[in-house]
Amino acid sequence: MDLPVMPPVAPMLAKAVKAVPEGEYLYEPKWDGFRAIIFRDGDEVEIGSRNERPFTRYFPEVVAAAKAELPERCVVDGEIVIVTGARLDFEALLNRIHPAASRVRLLAEQTPASFVAFDLLALGERDLRGAPMTERRAALEEALAGARPPVHVTRATRSLDTARDWLDVFEGAGLDGVVSKPLDGTYRPDVRAMLKTKHERTADCVVAGFRWHKNGPVIGSLLLGLYDDGGRLQHVGVVASFPMKRRAELVEELAPLRMEDAAGHPWQEWAEAEAHEGARLPGAQSRWNAGKDLSWVPLRPERVVEVAYDHMEGTRFRHTAQFRRWRPDREPASCTFEQIEVPVRYDLADVLD
Repeated sequence: MDLPVMPPVAPMLAKAVKAVPEGEYLYEPKWDGFRAIIFRDGDEVEIGSRNERPFTRYFPEVVAAAKAELPERCVVDGEIVIVTGARLDFEALLNRIHPAASRVRLLAEQTPASFVAFDLLALGERDLRGAPMTERRAALEEALAGARPPVHVTRATRSLDTARDWLDVFEGAGLDGVVSKPLDGTYRPDVRAMLKTKHERTADCVVAGFRWHKNGPVIGSLLLGLYDDGGRLQHVGVVASFPMKRRAELVEELAPLRMEDAAGHPWQEWAEAEAHEGARLPGAQSRWNAGKDLSWVPLRPERVVEVAYDHMEGTRFRHTAQFRRWRPDREPASCTFEQIEVPVRYDLADVLD
């Protein structure tokens, strides 16, 4: 491979803002998938990830699509997504990070991925990273004008009203918000040079355990649960936004709730591998880092916390929740999925057109 921009390249990032900003921006839907930069030089294709580790082996169908639909020599920034029904399916993406090549090939057939392009870093012999966003966008549209599914070019607009509308309606198709890119901005790897606007909602959750911090004997994250229709406490995610001083204070605050072991705890079966097939329980092996310590300390599920979240993926917070306040006025049993706001459904095909 011999391109003007060679892998690995850390993708340009976005900084969170409360509202879609007004100004000289190109607005795009924020896709909820795996960020990926595709490098193609003829028959050679490499897919880089946000952490710069190759995705190539996990998405053979995207490699094939890149050879068929992308320019002969190019570097394209975008998102790998999987569509189930009319929505993005992040869970299906997670399943693709599997060590067995046979499993990857099977899933590539059963749940094929698509690539949504939103920036062009190089074309032919030209390095475009120093060009303004407007020029890169025009080059992207021209270079991929004939691309067919599963390769797509993301929608874009300069209209603030349209971007605000996207923030509301596209969530029903599983999208993650809106990204605002300065029109004159160059491509800046690993720099938060863009802005992102996402939804924020709150929920009252049961605190049913915690994990130790990787850097010492303080709280790393609190494990959150909600009760389903059958009265079972489902693990829905974690809250971890605490200063180090507060993490140390939480050790003492939660000490009266600590259990010697998980016997009698709603998640006592987490160690049984088969339990993970039907429930959201802590302790499952990380697909990203097989050596990551996901052990946890059980707590009696008696405290309630209000957290902020952007959206749910199935029965789980898609991202780490943010601590808002303790809710001593709430009974744990009242913390159910009924409080979760469900966005109006929107057909993803209408976004990809």
